[in-house]
Amino acid sequence: MKKFYKRRSKKRGPVTAKKVTYDGINFSSGLEKYMYIALKKANIKTKYEGETFHLLNGFHFPNKCFARCANGKGEYKNRGDKRILPITYTPDFIGDDFIIETKGRANESFPMRWKLFKALVTIQFPNVTLYKPQNQKECDETVSLILSERKK
Repeated sequence: MKKFYKRRSKKRGPVTAKKVTYDGINFSSGLEKYMYIALKKANIKTKYEGETFHLLNGFHFPNKCFARCANGKGEYKNRGDKRILPITYTPDFIGDDFIIETKGRANESFPMRWKLFKALVTIQFPNVTLYKPQNQKECDETVSLILSERKK
């Protein structure tokens, strides 16, 4: 009689995309490279990671704040009276009338940054269209949408 052992899988950390270099540009993922090639073939001019937006300015937090480190380690102590860094966002591609963020699998902070960025776009860039393709098919569809919008 055979004994069956249950195979234990190792706990995996966050998803990390493979960095790719193409045309002398270092892309953060293969999907970004695919989007770049699709935009280039369609003669759509964009800047790759051309601008960083401030979603929330940094500030000084003067109060007391008792907590552990952000990773949950360390001792529970006063971690207040510190400078809080700004929250920034750098979209993947910026065109004249559109912004593209390719996102295969988002990390846990992305949904909040995306909402804050949408709020900023609503106020500062009301005529800009946002695209967030998550696979190659959606990248191709994004290019088609941009081209059809330009024909109007």
